[in-house]
Amino acid sequence: MTDKIERTHKTIEQAEQEGKYIRKVRSFVKREGRLTKAQERAINEHWQTMGLNHSDGAISGVELFGNNNPLVLEIGFGMGKSLVEMAKNSPELNFIGVEVHKPGVGACIALAVEQGVTNLKVYEHDAIEVLADCISDQSLTTVQLFFPDPWHKKKHHKRRIVQASFVESIRQKLKISGVFHMATDWQNYAECMLEDMQNSAGFENLSTTNDYVPRPDPRPLTKFENRGQRLGHGVWDLQFKRVD
Repeated sequence: MTDKIERTHKTIEQAEQEGKYIRKVRSFVKREGRLTKAQERAINEHWQTMGLNHSDGAISGVELFGNNNPLVLEIGFGMGKSLVEMAKNSPELNFIGVEVHKPGVGACIALAVEQGVTNLKVYEHDAIEVLADCISDQSLTTVQLFFPDPWHKKKHHKRRIVQASFVESIRQKLKISGVFHMATDWQNYAECMLEDMQNSAGFENLSTTNDYVPRPDPRPLTKFENRGQRLGHGVWDLQFKRVD
């Protein structure tokens, strides 16, 4: 059972009947690492302009960014380096990042400020609740989920964030022709992602071979990936377009 039920619902059953996706098992473990002084300063000094609060409810891209540019949501951005790079390289897009670990949020904000990035805002919150309570249906051009926790032991697979109900939640938030882009370095997880997506109505696989796509240029190649490639490790990218 979740730690929290949305404020407008008295029970999980009521929420589910109204179409809200209520997760029973969390896909992450909250690890509260110690903030560096730079991370803490970034949050304290720039949260008003870069931070978003789940408690504020539904958001409007136009109101947040002052324009009607396409909106990209990244779930679990880690320390934020790749997300900041993407935002800097694509000023014609607006980015929202969601991360549960405060040091990563602080690092992301600090780097964005340093790089002069203004088309990025971040949540420090559970992405499932942000999707349910803050993101309007058919408002996103892209949803990005890069290297989520693989929960590699079979008994922990139920904790993986990519499940049928989660996929349906993403579909609702994407515009028609919007893209759900996933990447993982665990082959078993990639195979499970592919199966879940192929079994989900309303999506079309953008792979010409009906499985995986080459890493798209906009997704930065991380140091982790470079090292993995040298060691012969694989990385699997999946892109599915909403068609209904």
